[in-house]
Amino acid sequence: MSEIIILFLGAISAGLLGSLTGLGGGVIIIPLLTLGFGVPMHYAIGASLISVVGTSSGAAVAFVKEGFTNMRIGMFLEIATTAGAIAGALVSGILNPNTIGIIFASILLLTVILNLKGKPDHQEPLIKGSLEDKLKLYGTFPDKGVIKKYSARNTIPGFFMMMFAGAMSGLLGIGSGALKVLAMDNMMKLPFKVSTTTSNFMIGVTAVASSLIYFQRGEIIPVIVAPVLVGVVVGSFIGSKTLMVSKTKKLKVFFAIVITILSIYMMYNGINQSFR
Repeated sequence: MSEIIILFLGAISAGLLGSLTGLGGGVIIIPLLTLGFGVPMHYAIGASLISVVGTSSGAAVAFVKEGFTNMRIGMFLEIATTAGAIAGALVSGILNPNTIGIIFASILLLTVILNLKGKPDHQEPLIKGSLEDKLKLYGTFPDKGVIKKYSARNTIPGFFMMMFAGAMSGLLGIGSGALKVLAMDNMMKLPFKVSTTTSNFMIGVTAVASSLIYFQRGEIIPVIVAPVLVGVVVGSFIGSKTLMVSKTKKLKVFFAIVITILSIYMMYNGINQSFR
């Protein structure tokens, strides 16, 4: 019982940290379960994926109502992320847990770097007759009372980047939000508010696809998943409220240092064959 309470409190911290940094709770849940509680890597990934579904669902509904999320672009790119997530989950069953730990640490370091970089804010006009026009990958969003128009660009490179993001989600049990935003911001030239909210909507769907495979393999354990899911949701809610009154830039730098240390420790344990 005491271990479940400690795990629940740890999950609250993970949700809080993930919310404040924008990296999601999964980046903390995996190290917490594997290094802190000695949970086998694949069980930790299964629990993390379920927590990703929980945390993205609530925010996704609000963003859709507010008009930021582009459902058409999100559903189109979900073809790529879902295919990638299923492939990643299948590969995860073959790979050694220590190899997964090393890949996790590497992606985590990349995610921290991307999160600290300045985010571009594009607003591209629609090109008639383009692939984006044919697929209707354009829309509008509210910005300070003004409705602004935008259109996607470079759809094919963005699609393949999304496939990679989905594969990392299925393989590592994280939302891969930073990779999704990278695809939509830097490649597809979508406005920042649209790319982040659409990414949030997509994360949950991607996690559901890969979590089904973990469930089928018996790697989602209710006694681990339940406190993690509830804790991460509570932590994310607290984080969203704290974010409004916090100096986010300083927080992101501080937490980036913490997460970098954590990823290096994960890398060290993976190289030394410490995971099971």
